Parts: sequence; C-alpha cells; structure tokens
Amino acid sequence: MSMTTLGILGLLALFGLLALRVPVALSMVLVGVVGTILATANRFLLLGMASDQAWARGIKTAMSNLSGETFEAASNYNLLVIPMFVLMGNLAGVSGMSADLFGAAYRWMGHLKGGLASATIAACAGFAALSGSSLAAAITMGRVALPEMKKFNYADSLATGSVAAGGTLGFLIPPSGGMIIYAVLTEQSIGRLFMAGVIPGILMTLLFIGAIYFTVLRKPEAGPSGEKASWPERRDALLAAFPFLAVVGITIGGMYTGFFTPVEASSVGAFLTLVVAIWRRSLNAAALREVILQTVKASATVFMIIIGAFIFIPFMSLTELPSQLVTLMTSLPIGDYGVLLLIILIYMFLGMFLEGIAMLVLTIPVVLPIIAALDFGFDPSMADMKMIWFGIIVVIVLEMGMISPPVGLNVFVVKSIAPGVPMGQIFRGIWPFWFAMALMLILLMIFPQIAIFLPQTMVG
Repeated sequence: MSMTTLGILGLLALFGLLALRVPVALSMVLVGVVGTILATANRFLLLGMASDQAWARGIKTAMSNLSGETFEAASNYNLLVIPMFVLMGNLAGVSGMSADLFGAAYRWMGHLKGGLASATIAACAGFAALSGSSLAAAITMGRVALPEMKKFNYADSLATGSVAAGGTLGFLIPPSGGMIIYAVLTEQSIGRLFMAGVIPGILMTLLFIGAIYFTVLRKPEAGPSGEKASWPERRDALLAAFPFLAVVGITIGGMYTGFFTPVEASSVGAFLTLVVAIWRRSLNAAALREVILQTVKASATVFMIIIGAFIFIPFMSLTELPSQLVTLMTSLPIGDYGVLLLIILIYMFLGMFLEGIAMLVLTIPVVLPIIAALDFGFDPSMADMKMIWFGIIVVIVLEMGMISPPVGLNVFVVKSIAPGVPMGQIFRGIWPFWFAMALMLILLMIFPQIAIFLPQTMVG
C-alpha cells in the first residue's frame, strides 16, 4: 500500500469516527497512533525488514510519538493563555460585565430602527474581547438580549440571527481560542495573531450592524425602535461599562505595546476581572466553584484537542499526503487566489458538518503546506505575515460554518435559549450576516493590510 493511499484512508477513518460521534480529540489520537504504526511498519517492510521487526518498529514509533507529543503539548508555556483567558471570560460573566455591555449599547443604540439587534452585536463584540469564545458570547448575550427584543416585538428571525451571528465574533476578536490553536499548529506568534484580529473584528461588527440596517430598511416591522435614553442615562451606562473598557484596554494594549507577552496579558486580564467581580460582590463560594469547574472543563477540552492534533500531524507527515496535495494544487491553472478560493469553498462545505475547532485541527496539517507554497503577492521576507493573514481568513470561514446549516453550532445554542423559535426562522435570520462575512473575506483578499497592519507595527 502506498503512503498516499494510507493517508487518504486515515482521513476517511477520521471522518468516519467523527460521524459516529467519537470526540474529535480521541478520534485524532486513535487515527494518529494506528496510522503511525501502519505507516512505519509499511516503510520498513518495503525496505526488506522482517515482518515482526517492522511491526515492532511501528509500535515503538507510535508510542514514542504518543508520549512525546502529549508531554510537549501539555508543557507548552504559551498555552497558559488558554486557561487564563477562559477564566477571564467566566469571571466576566459572573461579575455582570455582560449585562453592563448590553446596557451601554442599548442606551446608545436602542432607539434606532433595529437598534436592539445592533446593540446585541456591539455587546457580543465587547464580550468576545473578554471571553474568546463564540458559544459563551452567544449564550451570555442571548440570555440578556432576546427578552428585550421580544418585549419590543422584534421578528424572531432578526432577534435570534443577530445573537447567533454576534456570538461568532468570539472566534475573531482577541482573545480567540481558535487563533490560539491556529498559532500553535502553525508555530506563529499568538500575540501577532491576536492583533491581526482587531481591525477585521471591528469591521465585521460594523458589517453586521450594516446587515441589520438593510434588513429593517427592507422590512421595518422586523426591528422596531426601542426606548430613547436620556443623556444622563447614557453617561451612567458608559460608566457602568468602564471596568470592561479598562480590562480590555490594559490586556490588548499591553500586548500591542510589548509591555505584556500574551501569557502575561492573559494573567493580568484574569486578575483584573477577578478584582472587578470581588469589588461588585458577585463572587460567592458557589459562583467561584462554578467558574473554576467551567474553566477546567473548557481548558481540558482544548488541551485534549491540541494533543490529538500533535499526534495526528506526524502521521500525516509520514504519509506524504500534504506534499502530494501541494504538488496537485499548485499545478492547477487557476492562480494563487483561485487555489485560495477553492480552499475556502472546501472549508465552507466542511463547515456545514463539522464544529469550528475540529475543522481547524483536521485541515491545517493538510492546507498549511499549500498556502506556504503560494505567495499571494507577499514578499518572501513576509512569510509569517502571510500565515497570519491566512489565519484570519480561516477564522472567518470557520465563523461562517458556525451559523451554516445543517450543523450551525451557534444556531443550536440560540435554539436552546429560545426554544419557542423554529430552527427555520433562526437559519433565515442568519443569512444577512453570512453574506456580511463573505464580504469581509473579499475585503481581506483585496486589502491584506486590514489583517497585517497591527501585527507589523506592534512592539516586540
């Protein structure tokens, strides 16, 4: 059996396990270990080694990878950002920062047509800068925003669609869990990837608000105006949201200026959020226990996925499938951007069935060598910037998958908050936001500086 065939069979086995609802981390570990045994044994058999010795070599190599890669992933200092930022997001939810964010956005935007939906998008963007999780943003802001929109008779499709789409901003706006995993898999700077998501995140938020504007322009009854707040009320709402602005400004600004490393920034952010929660007296023993448990569970899940990826990637390298795909894709007469468009379409298709993080760790080992072989007009000295730019594109495509039928994880999360709204209504509500994401992709391809300007100018 050729190595390429073995690689294809390995991918098919992986997708088969996922279809059987085996957790993605365990699926990658199983395929990585068994595939490494088969690939190594096959290689030594072709060299004329005795069968028992070849299989012994295969098992030894697989076990060495299993122990070595597990230790390397678990002891990676840079991955401390994961539990720290998860802790920061959980503390922010307990401290009431999420309600303050929506309150401030509501006071300033709620009186406009579709203003409550726009306020939800703005609040989701703000909460994303604390949590780094699209699901946490959708759940937290949905519980705050959906009752308000229901009170003002918003169309179910617009109300639920804005929450589902707004939640996806947690995957783009730093600190993003998806960006951390991408940085680890591609050996890029976590800090630079975080900075690369700032401007696209702001633009995406504005595009989402624009999508709401055009929706209510076409159908005014979908988003009636809310109550108009007085200027003192707006001022008080901003003051209530000040702790959020301070925490985000210190953590993100500290990384940009080089004052903090990403690990230090995550620790400072978690500490400051803890101080806010204690100051507001919202952190009792039961809440603290829940925050710690949720942080440990989420961190353990992400670490298991990273360990699985570290075991699966060496197997793919042994099969030489990525190099074969590089040769195939670069030989197509469609140019660099044609190849990129083809990759994006594949991601969109996979996003209809796979969860975002799972898709990221499954595809990056195969896709990354293809991107590295193309230039997209980047100078050879800017290879790292090209990978960072592509990382932002991947994250946005994964965001599209989070609201695309039939899986659309964020859609199911919103459905759990709004059980009375039919799934069809929620999916109808996400399409304006889906096209806004597609427009953001086009802008990134035309103007790469949107993503790489801040990483190029940051200190350190």
